[in-house]
Amino acid sequence: MGKDNRPDARDFRRERENILDLPRPEFPKRAVITGGMPYGNKKLHFGHVGGVFVQADVMARFLRDRIDKDNVVFVSGTDCYGSPIAESYRALCEEQGFDGTIEDFVRSNHESQKKTLGDYNISLSLFAASGLDDAKEEHEKLTRELMELWYENGYLEKLVTRQFYDAKAGQFLNGRQVVGKCPVENCNSDKGYADECSMGHQYMPEELIDPKSTLSGETPEMRDVTNWYIDLTKFQSLMEDYVKNISGREDVRPLVANTIGEFMTPPMLYVKNEYTEEYEKIKAELPPHGLNTAANKTSFSLEFKDLAERDAARAVLNAHDIRFRAGKTLVPFRLTGNIEWGVPAPVIEGETGLTIWVWPESLWAPISFTKTYLKSIGKDENEWKKFWCSEDARVYQFMGQDNIYFYGIAEMVLFMATQGKKGTLTASPKDGQLTLPTLVANNHILFLNKKASSSGAVKPPMAEDLLDYYTAEQLRAHFLSLGLGLKSVSFQPKPLNPIAGEKDADPVLKEGKLLSNVFNRVARSCFYTAQKYNEGKLPFGEISEEVLKEGKETILKFERFMYRQEFHSVMSLMDTYIRNANKYWAKNIAVADKEDNNELRMQVLRDVFHMVRVATVLMHPVAPEGTELLLDYLNLGEEFWDWNRIFDTLYDFVSGEEHQLKFLEPRFDFFPMHESQIEF
Repeated sequence: MGKDNRPDARDFRRERENILDLPRPEFPKRAVITGGMPYGNKKLHFGHVGGVFVQADVMARFLRDRIDKDNVVFVSGTDCYGSPIAESYRALCEEQGFDGTIEDFVRSNHESQKKTLGDYNISLSLFAASGLDDAKEEHEKLTRELMELWYENGYLEKLVTRQFYDAKAGQFLNGRQVVGKCPVENCNSDKGYADECSMGHQYMPEELIDPKSTLSGETPEMRDVTNWYIDLTKFQSLMEDYVKNISGREDVRPLVANTIGEFMTPPMLYVKNEYTEEYEKIKAELPPHGLNTAANKTSFSLEFKDLAERDAARAVLNAHDIRFRAGKTLVPFRLTGNIEWGVPAPVIEGETGLTIWVWPESLWAPISFTKTYLKSIGKDENEWKKFWCSEDARVYQFMGQDNIYFYGIAEMVLFMATQGKKGTLTASPKDGQLTLPTLVANNHILFLNKKASSSGAVKPPMAEDLLDYYTAEQLRAHFLSLGLGLKSVSFQPKPLNPIAGEKDADPVLKEGKLLSNVFNRVARSCFYTAQKYNEGKLPFGEISEEVLKEGKETILKFERFMYRQEFHSVMSLMDTYIRNANKYWAKNIAVADKEDNNELRMQVLRDVFHMVRVATVLMHPVAPEGTELLLDYLNLGEEFWDWNRIFDTLYDFVSGEEHQLKFLEPRFDFFPMHESQIEF
């Protein structure tokens, strides 16, 4: 203890990064946050919440504090259309006797999803549904406008392609009505559907290996159908520029650029090495191609100048029974189909009866949801453009890694294609054009070390079921700490882990205990001490210089981690800061009490109240219930959260030297444990 009665500055441990000298990151003036849309055929499993929505919510809450709540729109919704919903509805009716409409089925799941997100404190401006109520109307209108605009700009192409047809069932098959093996090289998914697999790889329907109809179990025929496409191959140069633009950007995860970059390759076929002799015999029949015999350990590759020549080669190889797989590359992106349960496509060039394939319309659904939300609060019909078409605005799209192809390639091309006619496009939109979103993609969140999928062998727990064991804030903090932006990580809740021993710690509770034990303890210690020694008032006076500096450094580091969407780093930072505050309190208040030194006691109280102030603001996006309860007991207003005042102390929010705190009852918990964790 120094002679000036200030606590020992050696209590502080900090990273030696000179954060005070670094320029602060710039945030947009307005922002849209979106979370990946769950299908309307099921409840939310834990991956929806823990792998996407919690991270999206933390970003939305932070930006509301950082740039003002009126400048942030957070939207998502139920993905109502497509073959997964139609197939689930058919099975429910046939196997369980459900007698409602498909809309009734979707609405029931939508309401369940909405409730679960609310239970996790996911603060959506609007959780809509693409096929229900006001959002349906806006979504259909936007769909018509976009399709007509792409046609006017010269990007829609009408292609006759082969589609699966189940002769026994007497209908064409879409999406998940067909199951086979993915034809893309190095993909081991046995959940290949009509033209995409469970890993997000795209291919033409006739490439699917060993297809079977889910309606009859029969091998389907291939019949000609006409649909509208946008040819992604014609945007390759722009997409390569886009990848260069985002590569190395501090606020874009390497996972995004790397995954998109994998598709920026020429059309390739990979042939098993065992067919080398057969290939040598027929190679003259193939279109001109490059040969790479070192493609990998099991195959050699053939490279073609375009898809037409690659497909011609496919026909030759098939004719000679030579097995092969296709490489990742850009292919035409289908916009329409003939499934009845879908958004109606506008009639163009006399093509009637088409609906929009579910994936494309889900890409622009966040725009129609934004329009729906702004309309619901009385905004002008063009207000949405301030969020989606302005250079000082940004869109953050949160998703799982399997969806990067759609959001990172298809969506970018669709948005580029709204900018103007052929030859006028750039990879960097101008003011007034649709913003290319910043993608925030997470790796897989595993369950007990295995990839969990509601359609796979490992069934994940439903998100709502986890709330039988943990509080929402405990789970939110844990999901953020997993570091899904870096790698796939296993979620291992002890109550659901059959191999966990009685004495084993619960990994989920590490961050929960930071809240319920450490943060709770240091916060209420301040209140109880103020009530005992200072008439329940905030002690007025100067805060120690080292405490102010530590707080400022923590704020600046937090801000930079949020800019990078490094949520695991946020949690690590706050773990250190809150535990240091607790240690600082315990060490120095013990000295004050031992010496009965009230001057030192008030100094410690001022310092730690400031630490509580900093921790409360920074943890607000993570644990909104507990931190807002803390604000209530501090007896301060909403300006407390405003990042324009982020370096202010508590005394900057009060008038005079007599600020009364709200009385804190004995054994009060700002961050309570779940009732199942309490030992009676």
